[in-house]
Amino acid sequence: MGIIKVENIRVFAHHGCLKEETKIGSDYRVDLEVKADLKTSAKTDKLSDTVDYVFLNRVIKEEMDIPSALLETVAKRILNRIFDEDTLVKKATVSVSKLNPPIGGDVEQVTIKMTEKRKK
Repeated sequence: MGIIKVENIRVFAHHGCLKEETKIGSDYRVDLEVKADLKTSAKTDKLSDTVDYVFLNRVIKEEMDIPSALLETVAKRILNRIFDEDTLVKKATVSVSKLNPPIGGDVEQVTIKMTEKRKK
């Protein structure tokens, strides 16, 4: 088993419960960690035998581009797509952070973190 991380993916998106948030948009940070068997790819040196981090980045950007009220919804969509589209992934953890959230204080970010395992 091995781990692939794609960290500090910065995106501008339109999520939130307030109308202003979905209209104006804001900055987000996404971090992803996936666990997969990397033994084969370590031997073959073939991209087709591993989890492609370009694919992971694309999924995150596409799902972040779909407005949602809750970050939990976005995170779940990201996880669902990863498991649906890459059978090598056995476990994944995604963190979605809203930078400078409009919550009436000096807060750097709010983050939700979700982990899923492949169902057998």
